[in-house]
Amino acid sequence: MTTMIAELYDALIAAGSPEDKARKAAEAMTASEGFEPRFLRIESDISELKRDLSELKQDVAELKRDALLMKWMLGFVLAFQIAIFVKLLLH
Repeated sequence: MTTMIAELYDALIAAGSPEDKARKAAEAMTASEGFEPRFLRIESDISELKRDLSELKQDVAELKRDALLMKWMLGFVLAFQIAIFVKLLLH
């Protein structure tokens, strides 16, 4: 028993194609294109992209935390250097 794309079959029938020709066309499209493995491959690619996007979001969040820490560290270093400079001028 061959499989066919029901949506394609229904569309061909609605367009006025004879039933036997619509069935053969839908079966031929399924056999020639390999629709199910193709759709499974696309779904697999989409799930992989979602996983990659999730990892990317985590990496961006980590970079933001690191940038905040670096800003605070730079602020303390600058404040310390200014304090030393002021002390040297006033001494």
